[in-house]
Amino acid sequence: MKHMELGELSVISFKGAHFPKEVILFAVFFYVRYTVSYRDLEEILAERGVQVDHATLNRWVAKYSPLIAANARRRKAPTNRSWPMDETYIKVKGEWVYLYRAVDKLGKTLDFMLSTRRNKAAATKFFARALEVNGLPRKIVIDRSGANTAGISAVNRILRSFGCPIPIEIVWIKYLYNMVELVHRRIKKRIRPMLGFKFFVSATATLEGIEVANMIRKGQFTPDSARLPSSPLWRPNGRRSAASTDQRISLRQNRRTGARRRPVVSARTCRRRAGLSAARAKGGAH
Repeated sequence: MKHMELGELSVISFKGAHFPKEVILFAVFFYVRYTVSYRDLEEILAERGVQVDHATLNRWVAKYSPLIAANARRRKAPTNRSWPMDETYIKVKGEWVYLYRAVDKLGKTLDFMLSTRRNKAAATKFFARALEVNGLPRKIVIDRSGANTAGISAVNRILRSFGCPIPIEIVWIKYLYNMVELVHRRIKKRIRPMLGFKFFVSATATLEGIEVANMIRKGQFTPDSARLPSSPLWRPNGRRSAASTDQRISLRQNRRTGARRRPVVSARTCRRRAGLSAARAKGGAH
């Protein structure tokens, strides 16, 4: 789908499909990314010479969106260790269900889960699911929901039983919590023209596709090195910025003059070197 290379989706089976996988992935991505109906998408594909019924498009989204989302959850780039988390309401067959979502402090999507209930069991399941693919966070920012607080406490007890000495910190700070509230708006904007869902399974599949499309828009996936140049100056959209052009020119000049680039040193290495320098200076003073 778009910047996710087709080679990364090779584990998804398209056996039995009457259309090429490029057409299927394009149709699925177009529906979950843009505000179009299935009939609108049918007309868009017909203008491009692809005759497919809107019911078939619906089956494609229901079938392939969960498979793509399962791949995407494990292939996204590492994120920050501060997690704002919240749930929002989605109407399915006239009843409200709950979409759990977690982002980092930069707005990058961490995980998502649709649940029929909003209680401790659902919150614990979501946190365990998020920790499985994103690692251990330093803190989780939530509202004053008793279910979410109990869910994090249950996860901390599980971690303590595995020998983890540092628990996950629970934070109630409004300006940090607003980040996930802002991210909810894009989901609401996309599903508003759908006028609700009829089945929980189809709602789950569609929302997973929408979440993955937003993750692609945020640049949370690295391009396949086999298809894109290995230079770090290459951008996923196939273009180079002005800053990248200046860096490329300076690199060429350095190669011509024989100048060597200074290695990038991490903050941890800087602190370690600073500590060694201070110890040596202290020893020399004696």
